[in-house]
Amino acid sequence: MQIIDGKLMAQRLKEEIATEVSEMVQNGERPPHLVAVIVGHDGGSEAYVANKEKNCQAVGFKSTNLRFDDSISEEELLAEIDKLNKDPEVDGIIIQLPLPRHIDAQKVTEALDYHKDVDGFHPINVGRMAIGLPAFKPATPSGIIELLRRYEIPTKGKNAVVLGRSNIVGKPIATMLMQKGTPGDCTVTVCHSATADIKERCLQADIIVAALGVPGFVKEDMVKEGAVVIDVGTTRVPDPTRKSGSRLCGDVDFDNVKDKCAWITPVPGGVGPMTNCILMKNTLAARRRQFPT
Repeated sequence: MQIIDGKLMAQRLKEEIATEVSEMVQNGERPPHLVAVIVGHDGGSEAYVANKEKNCQAVGFKSTNLRFDDSISEEELLAEIDKLNKDPEVDGIIIQLPLPRHIDAQKVTEALDYHKDVDGFHPINVGRMAIGLPAFKPATPSGIIELLRRYEIPTKGKNAVVLGRSNIVGKPIATMLMQKGTPGDCTVTVCHSATADIKERCLQADIIVAALGVPGFVKEDMVKEGAVVIDVGTTRVPDPTRKSGSRLCGDVDFDNVKDKCAWITPVPGGVGPMTNCILMKNTLAARRRQFPT
């Protein structure tokens, strides 16, 4: 069993991005500029944005947070998005979710200039990704692909099972794994709440990506010897042994599954650290007016 160290890979990726940005600035160019649009006050969003700002600072980006009260109208928010689309000094835009109920999140996403959609949620980016064209792709599944690439984990011809069909992780990682390339060329099965024989399907998998949001769902008897297990779950569960009274728990029963695996990601410290770094990578590509490779 070998641990896939997301913290280490994220640090290396940040160093690579910082080097590119430093060279850009030394050549008289402005650094990349990432703008986060935040509506209301959500604790999870605040933590994510704070981490984003920290990473922007680490790699030399300009970072701006546009905060609006949750009473802002949909029309007003769309007008703000339009200003950002037209601002040549803004390279990447992220919309923090959830949005207030009176605002249609899909409508706001579609209002973004897809060239600045560094979250990879615009339908044009989703469509480009699906047919194998260069595109901005969602950060978490892109982080998984980056880990597979950097650890040189074989994927060609492998059976991959994706647990979960969300637009943020499940569907895009399934699409990425089946695309031609390295990593890629997998035969992919997507399992979800209506799948009747999940255990049997998992036992056939060379690669399992668990993105259900159900703590400890993947048990030892669901994983074959030598499998690669990627755990995307990050659910906070009670733990009286911790000062905080809780801990992060993945979708995989790590302690009992790890010894059967060739490779496995821990929680925390696996996929999570890569997410914000991919956002930085996408923003750098947007600054160069390119889609990331």
